[in-house]
Amino acid sequence: MTKADQLIDRAADRLRDAADRVAAQGGLAAKLADPLAEDSAFLRKLKPSLIVARSKGEAPTDMPAGSGPPTSPTRPQLGSRPKKRGGGPNPFLVIGAALVAGIVIAKVIDWRGHAHPRN
Repeated sequence: MTKADQLIDRAADRLRDAADRVAAQGGLAAKLADPLAEDSAFLRKLKPSLIVARSKGEAPTDMPAGSGPPTSPTRPQLGSRPKKRGGGPNPFLVIGAALVAGIVIAKVIDWRGHAHPRN
């Protein structure tokens, strides 16, 4: 066991002790005990010698099923997206029609204003 492995083990032991102390306190702090315990178990998997063994394909096989890191799903979790139905007219068409209608109304008002001057 290398010095780095011993350092990781000591850190994991300290983290586990902290989790035990927090769990003994109870109350709101006790809710942090489970994540701390999981972190200590994860930290032990980060030993440099284990990382080297895993990279060479010599991963330890004595771990129980499901205790490893979570794996990503093999297929999408959600169903297909619903199709858009009748989204309405193109917004540029609506803006253009409003612009043309405004110009036509302004011309009509101006034309009718010349028909009845207010001298």
